[in-house]
Amino acid sequence: MKELTLDSLGWCGWFEHQAKKLCEGEQLVARVVTVDRDQLLLVSEIGLFPAKLSGKYLYESESASERPSVGDWVCVKKLELDQFGIVHKVFERRTCLRRKAVGDSVEYQMIAANVDFAIIVQSCHYDFNLKRLERYLVMIKDGGSTPLILLTKTDLVTSEVLVDQIEQIRNAGITEPVVSLSNVTKEGLNELKNIFSPGKTYCFVGSSGVGKSTIINSLVGINMLETKAVSGTGEGRHTTVRRELVLLEDGAMVIDNPGMREFGVAGAVDGIEASYSDVIALASQCRFRDCTHCNEPGCAVLNALERGEIDTEHYDNFIKLRRESEHYLLSYAEKRKKDREFGRFIKSAKKELEDE
Repeated sequence: MKELTLDSLGWCGWFEHQAKKLCEGEQLVARVVTVDRDQLLLVSEIGLFPAKLSGKYLYESESASERPSVGDWVCVKKLELDQFGIVHKVFERRTCLRRKAVGDSVEYQMIAANVDFAIIVQSCHYDFNLKRLERYLVMIKDGGSTPLILLTKTDLVTSEVLVDQIEQIRNAGITEPVVSLSNVTKEGLNELKNIFSPGKTYCFVGSSGVGKSTIINSLVGINMLETKAVSGTGEGRHTTVRRELVLLEDGAMVIDNPGMREFGVAGAVDGIEASYSDVIALASQCRFRDCTHCNEPGCAVLNALERGEIDTEHYDNFIKLRRESEHYLLSYAEKRKKDREFGRFIKSAKKELEDE
């Protein structure tokens, strides 16, 4: 393994500028490798070491999304008589992967931070789902990462099926690179390896059992990540239970993720506009500026849909994701309003007690 430097760990001018303001005294700069509740594993120029958040940071952070995630950069102070570190600050993220928290919670759930490329993994055999793919693309683009598409288990389908799936992707207006791979025959593995560059961070996202951990093991060259045999249907069994940053021999970094079938859209206005640029371009020609593209007269989007210029499923998914995004933003704004009102109530109550 090459000598560790900040640059080899993904450092750039974005973080250099922040470091001068955030890190004080003897604090070091490090990157988060894993997070296990309040325990962190960090990596820096001096190697790997465990750490935890300072009490002050825990107190001041308002939500879980503000706390360190895999891929974050932090300011940490190593204790003199111990290998342990105390994290005092978290750098602003250059990019992020996040989703709406599972369930009724109106919060973000961080997946990974400072990711250069997000690789969406779908199995050709049982997991191929165009609508889910578009959903992933929206959130990846909204967070600022560059998306790539990886179709796995090609040994379980015919070449005709694979060609049809890629054609479906292109017909939906998706132009991102598509790589196909078999973990059994290793066909496509070299093409995937050629994508990776030193100092860049790649995050694998997708459902359970599509082969993410097996792919990373192939890239690392050893069985670093635990995997289990596939089932009788060819579907892998879920093994990854936590996110982890792995440094490859060639200097690239990859992040494995637990499987995610539910990928709720959290806001993502920019991501929707980037993923549905064809629809957005037509929307500028609508008669009404506030057109919802559902039933208004003079709607350029509906006219294009009637003429067959837009795929029906592509349009339906656009409407669904936009409504989901708007609902989330309204709900989140309402929650923040209530939080602020509660905060003012606490301050007022404290003041009354002090005046008595």
